[in-house]
Amino acid sequence: MSVSNGSTTQKPAVGVIGLGQMGGGIARNLDKAGLLVAAYDVSPEAFGRQNFKGAVKSLSPREIGALCDIVIFVVPASPQIKAVLEGPEGLLSAEHKGQILCDLTTSFPADTAELVEMAKKAGRDYLDCGMTGGATGADEGQIALFIGGGKEVLDRARPALEKFTRKLMHLGPSGSGHAMKLVHNMILHTGFLATVEGCRILEDAGLDLAAVVDALNSGNARSYTTEFRFPKHILSGKWDARSYVSNLAKDLGMAVRYSKSQGRPAYFGTLTSTILDKAIETGHAKDDYALLYKLYDGLADSFDEITLDGPKGGGSK
Repeated sequence: MSVSNGSTTQKPAVGVIGLGQMGGGIARNLDKAGLLVAAYDVSPEAFGRQNFKGAVKSLSPREIGALCDIVIFVVPASPQIKAVLEGPEGLLSAEHKGQILCDLTTSFPADTAELVEMAKKAGRDYLDCGMTGGATGADEGQIALFIGGGKEVLDRARPALEKFTRKLMHLGPSGSGHAMKLVHNMILHTGFLATVEGCRILEDAGLDLAAVVDALNSGNARSYTTEFRFPKHILSGKWDARSYVSNLAKDLGMAVRYSKSQGRPAYFGTLTSTILDKAIETGHAKDDYALLYKLYDGLADSFDEITLDGPKGGGSK
């Protein structure tokens, strides 16, 4: 770990599990900082695509468990982490007391609690780190993390986490980071679809979309969606927000489930989740979510069928 010994500081050995859109950028920034020693992805080709500059090894979860002081998980959700942790070849099968596991997934807090307990029994510490900033932020080392877990554990993990983030926010005990991320995404994606709807109304009225977005950004309705997503991914005609419709549906499904577990009905979140489920049912699960702007009218034709019964995207494990 990062421990001072006189004038010498030993750098932590860091491993990354998951080398997709987000994990790849995170791993490359750790590599540039000289901290990444190993990485793993279920797709063997993913490692080669990173073009790491240092002596980074492609290792199994068990090997990473034995070697690395800090392991960063950038996979879809809790089930994928559990699959990597358990079993005779799983990460926890290797002894490594005091190892820190950093969970950067978007996950349900109750599921996170199970992973925290697994880690604790194996002598590991666990931080749930909900991330925001998107794939571009990961590439640029500018994501922010909502963190749950022990403050002392976070302090020990800082030397690694600071290499790919712009801000670390400790929000409370285990589960707090993932709870924050779920509600953050519910607000973000609900706002995105509300903006899509408003812009389509004004386009129907004959207004130019670029002028509409400029007007929104000059008023109190401005947001990350209008200031960044629309200009970069929709007005540009690139349709490359780098996340699938199915990812949004998963996040919203879990957010609504979490809200209802807290005794809150989540009306807006439920409506947004149901609309995303409708997009998936009509064959758009693997479309970039920027394309929801183009798809909106077709989805709107079936809105009379939408109810507030609940989402399908992430209501269960």
